[in-house]
Amino acid sequence: MFQGAFTAIVTPFKDGEVDQAALRSLIRFGVDGGLSGLVPCGTTGESPTLSHEEHKLVVEITAKEVAGQVKVLAGTGSNSTQEALALTKHAKAVGADGALMVSPYYNKPTQEGLYQHFKTIAEAVAIPIVVYNIQSRTAINVENQTMLRLSKIPNIVGVKEASGSILQMSEVIRLCGPDFDVLSGDDQMTFPLMALGGKGVISVVTNIVPDKMSQLAGHMLKGEIEQARALHFQLYELCQAMFVETNPIPVKAALGLMGKIRPEIRLPLCAPSEANLKKLRTVLEQYGLI
Repeated sequence: MFQGAFTAIVTPFKDGEVDQAALRSLIRFGVDGGLSGLVPCGTTGESPTLSHEEHKLVVEITAKEVAGQVKVLAGTGSNSTQEALALTKHAKAVGADGALMVSPYYNKPTQEGLYQHFKTIAEAVAIPIVVYNIQSRTAINVENQTMLRLSKIPNIVGVKEASGSILQMSEVIRLCGPDFDVLSGDDQMTFPLMALGGKGVISVVTNIVPDKMSQLAGHMLKGEIEQARALHFQLYELCQAMFVETNPIPVKAALGLMGKIRPEIRLPLCAPSEANLKKLRTVLEQYGLI
Protein backbone atom coordinates (compact mmCIF):
# COMPACT_ATOMS: atom_id res chain seq x y z
CA MET A 1 0.00 0.00 0.00
CA PHE A 2 2.80 2.43 0.90
CA GLN A 3 6.02 2.00 -1.03
CA GLY A 4 8.74 4.17 -2.54
CA ALA A 5 10.11 7.43 -1.17
CA PHE A 6 7.97 9.61 1.11
CA THR A 7 9.15 12.98 2.38
CA ALA A 8 8.78 13.72 6.05
CA ILE A 9 8.15 17.32 5.10
CA VAL A 10 9.29 20.26 7.21
CA THR A 11 6.79 22.81 8.47
CA PRO A 12 8.06 26.21 7.29
CA PHE A 13 7.45 29.17 9.59
CA LYS A 14 7.40 32.91 8.97
CA ASP A 15 7.39 35.25 11.95
CA GLY A 16 6.20 32.46 14.20
CA GLU A 17 3.30 31.33 11.98
CA VAL A 18 2.99 28.47 9.50
CA ASP A 19 4.24 29.78 6.15
CA GLN A 20 1.47 28.40 3.97
CA ALA A 21 2.92 29.63 0.68
CA ALA A 22 6.31 28.07 1.41
CA LEU A 23 4.64 24.82 2.45
CA ARG A 24 2.72 24.61 -0.83
CA SER A 25 5.93 25.33 -2.74
CA LEU A 26 7.76 22.52 -0.93
CA ILE A 27 4.90 20.12 -1.63
CA ARG A 28 5.05 20.91 -5.36
CA PHE A 29 8.85 20.54 -5.32
CA GLY A 30 8.50 17.07 -3.85
CA VAL A 31 5.71 15.96 -6.15
CA ASP A 32 7.62 17.22 -9.19
CA GLY A 33 10.69 15.36 -7.89
CA GLY A 34 8.98 12.01 -8.24
CA LEU A 35 8.03 11.23 -4.66
CA SER A 36 5.57 8.47 -3.86
CA GLY A 37 4.11 10.49 -1.00
CA LEU A 38 4.36 13.15 1.67
CA VAL A 39 4.25 12.90 5.45
CA PRO A 40 3.12 16.16 7.08
CA CYS A 41 3.35 16.68 10.85
CA GLY A 42 5.98 14.07 11.62
CA THR A 43 9.17 14.58 13.60
CA THR A 44 10.68 16.58 10.74
CA GLY A 45 7.53 18.71 10.66
CA GLU A 46 8.09 19.75 14.30
CA SER A 47 4.79 18.22 15.33
CA PRO A 48 5.53 18.49 19.09
CA THR A 49 5.42 22.29 18.88
CA LEU A 50 2.46 22.65 16.53
CA SER A 51 -0.85 23.62 18.07
CA HIS A 52 -3.79 21.38 17.21
CA GLU A 53 -5.07 24.05 14.85
CA GLU A 54 -1.70 24.31 13.09
CA HIS A 55 -1.40 20.53 12.88
CA LYS A 56 -4.78 20.25 11.21
CA LEU A 57 -3.98 23.16 8.89
CA VAL A 58 -0.73 21.56 7.68
CA VAL A 59 -2.39 18.20 7.02
CA GLU A 60 -5.29 19.84 5.19
CA ILE A 61 -3.02 22.03 3.03
CA THR A 62 -0.93 18.98 2.11
CA ALA A 63 -3.94 16.87 1.15
CA LYS A 64 -5.47 19.68 -0.94
CA GLU A 65 -2.22 20.65 -2.65
CA VAL A 66 -1.37 17.05 -3.53
CA ALA A 67 -4.90 16.50 -4.87
CA GLY A 68 -4.38 12.77 -5.32
CA GLN A 69 -1.13 13.00 -7.31
CA VAL A 70 0.79 11.14 -4.60
CA LYS A 71 -0.18 9.66 -1.27
CA VAL A 72 -0.45 11.64 1.96
CA LEU A 73 0.48 9.78 5.13
CA ALA A 74 -0.43 12.24 7.88
CA GLY A 75 1.39 12.23 11.19
CA THR A 76 -1.32 11.76 13.83
CA GLY A 77 0.53 10.22 16.76
CA SER A 78 0.48 11.37 20.36
CA ASN A 79 1.25 10.04 23.81
CA SER A 80 -2.46 10.55 24.52
CA THR A 81 -4.64 7.94 22.86
CA GLN A 82 -7.61 10.31 22.73
CA GLU A 83 -5.53 13.06 21.13
CA ALA A 84 -4.13 10.64 18.54
CA LEU A 85 -7.66 9.44 17.84
CA ALA A 86 -8.90 12.99 17.24
CA LEU A 87 -5.99 13.82 14.91
CA THR A 88 -6.49 10.57 12.99
CA LYS A 89 -10.20 11.28 12.52
CA HIS A 90 -9.31 14.72 11.17
CA ALA A 91 -6.71 13.30 8.76
CA LYS A 92 -9.30 10.93 7.31
CA ALA A 93 -11.88 13.70 7.04
CA VAL A 94 -9.60 15.97 4.98
CA GLY A 95 -8.55 13.23 2.57
CA ALA A 96 -5.27 11.78 3.84
CA ASP A 97 -4.51 8.31 2.46
CA GLY A 98 -3.17 7.03 5.75
CA ALA A 99 -1.96 7.93 9.22
CA LEU A 100 1.59 7.64 10.53
CA MET A 101 1.34 7.05 14.25
CA VAL A 102 4.35 7.29 16.54
CA SER A 103 4.41 5.02 19.57
CA PRO A 104 3.40 6.91 22.72
CA TYR A 105 6.33 8.82 24.20
CA TYR A 106 7.07 9.82 27.81
CA ASN A 107 4.35 7.62 29.35
CA LYS A 108 6.51 4.48 28.82
CA PRO A 109 3.61 2.05 28.28
CA THR A 110 4.06 -1.70 28.44
CA GLN A 111 3.96 -3.74 25.23
CA GLU A 112 0.32 -4.52 26.01
CA GLY A 113 -0.35 -0.82 26.43
CA LEU A 114 1.24 -0.12 23.05
CA TYR A 115 -0.89 -2.79 21.43
CA GLN A 116 -4.10 -1.47 22.99
CA HIS A 117 -3.24 2.12 22.00
CA PHE A 118 -2.87 1.31 18.30
CA LYS A 119 -5.74 -1.18 18.31
CA THR A 120 -8.13 1.36 19.85
CA ILE A 121 -7.43 3.92 17.13
CA ALA A 122 -7.39 1.40 14.29
CA GLU A 123 -10.79 0.08 15.29
CA ALA A 124 -12.25 3.57 15.60
CA VAL A 125 -11.02 5.10 12.30
CA ALA A 126 -11.22 3.30 8.96
CA ILE A 127 -7.91 4.57 7.61
CA PRO A 128 -4.67 2.68 6.87
CA ILE A 129 -2.24 3.13 9.76
CA VAL A 130 1.55 2.90 9.73
CA VAL A 131 3.17 2.48 13.15
CA TYR A 132 6.23 4.67 13.76
CA ASN A 133 8.81 2.88 15.89
CA ILE A 134 11.59 5.18 17.12
CA GLN A 135 12.86 4.27 20.55
CA SER A 136 15.48 7.04 20.56
CA ARG A 137 12.65 9.60 20.80
CA THR A 138 9.96 7.65 22.66
CA ALA A 139 11.96 5.57 25.19
CA ILE A 140 9.97 2.46 24.18
CA ASN A 141 10.70 -0.06 21.43
CA VAL A 142 7.77 -1.75 19.74
CA GLU A 143 8.99 -5.32 20.12
CA ASN A 144 8.74 -7.76 17.23
CA GLN A 145 6.00 -9.89 18.77
CA THR A 146 3.95 -6.75 19.44
CA MET A 147 4.42 -5.69 15.82
CA LEU A 148 3.29 -9.14 14.72
CA ARG A 149 0.09 -8.76 16.77
CA LEU A 150 -0.49 -5.30 15.33
CA SER A 151 0.03 -6.54 11.78
CA LYS A 152 -2.99 -8.80 12.20
CA ILE A 153 -5.28 -5.77 12.65
CA PRO A 154 -6.65 -5.20 9.12
CA ASN A 155 -5.97 -1.49 8.76
CA ILE A 156 -2.54 -1.47 10.45
CA VAL A 157 -0.63 -1.91 7.22
CA GLY A 158 3.00 -1.19 8.01
CA VAL A 159 5.72 0.32 10.14
CA LYS A 160 8.21 3.12 9.81
CA GLU A 161 11.23 1.41 11.33
CA ALA A 162 13.71 3.73 13.03
CA SER A 163 14.94 1.33 15.69
CA GLY A 164 18.44 1.49 14.20
CA SER A 165 18.68 -2.30 14.27
CA ILE A 166 18.82 -4.03 10.89
CA LEU A 167 18.30 -7.32 12.74
CA GLN A 168 15.03 -6.08 14.20
CA MET A 169 13.91 -4.79 10.81
CA SER A 170 14.77 -8.12 9.20
CA GLU A 171 12.78 -10.01 11.83
CA VAL A 172 9.75 -7.75 11.38
CA ILE A 173 9.79 -8.46 7.65
CA ARG A 174 10.12 -12.20 8.31
CA LEU A 175 7.36 -12.31 10.92
CA CYS A 176 4.83 -9.96 9.38
CA GLY A 177 5.14 -11.10 5.79
CA PRO A 178 5.27 -9.36 2.40
CA ASP A 179 1.91 -7.62 2.70
CA PHE A 180 3.08 -5.60 5.71
CA ASP A 181 4.91 -2.46 4.51
CA VAL A 182 8.21 -1.95 6.33
CA LEU A 183 9.58 1.51 5.58
CA SER A 184 12.94 2.87 6.65
CA GLY A 185 12.91 5.76 9.09
CA ASP A 186 16.55 6.54 8.30
CA ASP A 187 17.71 7.61 4.83
CA GLN A 188 20.97 5.71 5.09
CA MET A 189 19.18 2.45 5.96
CA THR A 190 16.97 2.57 2.86
CA PHE A 191 19.18 0.48 0.60
CA PRO A 192 19.95 -2.32 3.09
CA LEU A 193 16.37 -2.45 4.38
CA MET A 194 14.90 -2.65 0.89
CA ALA A 195 17.42 -5.37 0.04
CA LEU A 196 15.79 -7.38 2.84
CA GLY A 197 12.30 -6.76 1.51
CA GLY A 198 11.43 -3.33 2.89
CA LYS A 199 9.14 -1.23 0.71
CA GLY A 200 10.75 2.22 0.89
CA VAL A 201 11.62 5.15 3.13
CA ILE A 202 10.07 8.04 4.99
CA SER A 203 12.88 10.43 4.30
CA VAL A 204 14.44 13.66 5.52
CA VAL A 205 16.89 14.22 2.67
CA THR A 206 14.07 14.23 0.09
CA ASN A 207 13.13 17.68 1.38
CA ILE A 208 16.17 18.91 -0.58
CA VAL A 209 16.74 16.15 -3.20
CA PRO A 210 13.40 14.41 -3.78
CA ASP A 211 14.51 13.00 -7.12
CA LYS A 212 17.60 11.04 -6.01
CA MET A 213 16.04 9.11 -3.13
CA SER A 214 12.92 8.50 -5.22
CA GLN A 215 15.14 7.00 -7.92
CA LEU A 216 16.96 4.84 -5.36
CA ALA A 217 13.71 3.43 -3.99
CA GLY A 218 12.35 2.93 -7.50
CA HIS A 219 15.42 0.96 -8.55
CA MET A 220 15.14 -1.28 -5.49
CA LEU A 221 11.46 -1.99 -6.13
CA LYS A 222 12.43 -3.08 -9.65
CA GLY A 223 15.34 -5.21 -8.43
CA GLU A 224 17.91 -2.89 -10.01
CA ILE A 225 20.46 -3.32 -7.25
CA GLU A 226 23.56 -1.80 -8.84
CA GLN A 227 21.81 1.44 -9.82
CA ALA A 228 20.37 1.74 -6.31
CA ARG A 229 23.72 0.99 -4.69
CA ALA A 230 25.36 3.78 -6.71
CA LEU A 231 22.73 6.26 -5.51
CA HIS A 232 23.12 5.03 -1.91
CA PHE A 233 26.79 5.99 -1.92
CA GLN A 234 26.17 9.14 -3.96
CA LEU A 235 23.77 10.39 -1.27
CA TYR A 236 25.86 9.23 1.69
CA GLU A 237 27.51 12.53 2.68
CA LEU A 238 24.33 14.52 2.11
CA CYS A 239 22.35 12.15 4.35
CA GLN A 240 25.05 12.42 7.01
CA ALA A 241 24.85 16.21 6.88
CA MET A 242 21.14 16.14 7.66
CA PHE A 243 21.98 14.86 11.13
CA VAL A 244 24.91 17.04 12.21
CA GLU A 245 22.42 18.32 14.80
CA THR A 246 18.97 17.20 15.90
CA ASN A 247 16.51 16.75 13.03
CA PRO A 248 15.00 18.98 11.61
CA ILE A 249 17.57 21.68 12.45
CA PRO A 250 19.98 20.83 9.58
CA VAL A 251 17.38 20.22 6.88
CA LYS A 252 15.64 23.50 7.66
CA ALA A 253 18.97 25.29 7.56
CA ALA A 254 19.72 23.60 4.22
CA LEU A 255 16.38 24.67 2.76
CA GLY A 256 17.12 28.18 4.00
CA LEU A 257 20.51 28.18 2.25
CA MET A 258 18.78 26.94 -0.91
CA GLY A 259 16.33 29.86 -0.71
CA LYS A 260 13.25 27.66 -0.35
CA ILE A 261 12.13 28.67 3.15
CA ARG A 262 13.05 30.92 6.00
CA PRO A 263 15.22 28.70 8.25
CA GLU A 264 12.93 29.46 11.19
CA ILE A 265 12.64 26.82 13.88
CA ARG A 266 10.73 26.64 17.15
CA LEU A 267 12.15 26.36 20.63
CA PRO A 268 13.31 24.22 22.27
CA LEU A 269 15.06 23.53 18.96
CA CYS A 270 17.25 26.36 17.74
CA ALA A 271 19.48 27.40 14.84
CA PRO A 272 22.58 25.29 14.19
CA SER A 273 25.98 26.32 15.49
CA GLU A 274 28.17 28.36 13.14
CA ALA A 275 30.55 25.41 12.82
CA ASN A 276 27.79 23.02 11.77
CA LEU A 277 26.23 25.58 9.44
CA LYS A 278 29.60 25.89 7.75
CA LYS A 279 29.83 22.10 7.37
CA LEU A 280 26.33 22.04 5.94
CA ARG A 281 27.08 24.81 3.46
CA THR A 282 30.20 22.97 2.29
CA VAL A 283 28.28 19.76 1.62
CA LEU A 284 25.46 21.58 -0.20
CA GLU A 285 28.06 23.31 -2.40
CA GLN A 286 29.69 19.95 -3.17
CA TYR A 287 26.33 18.60 -4.31
CA GLY A 288 25.62 21.71 -6.40
CA LEU A 289 22.55 22.61 -4.35
CA ILE A 290 23.70 26.17 -3.61
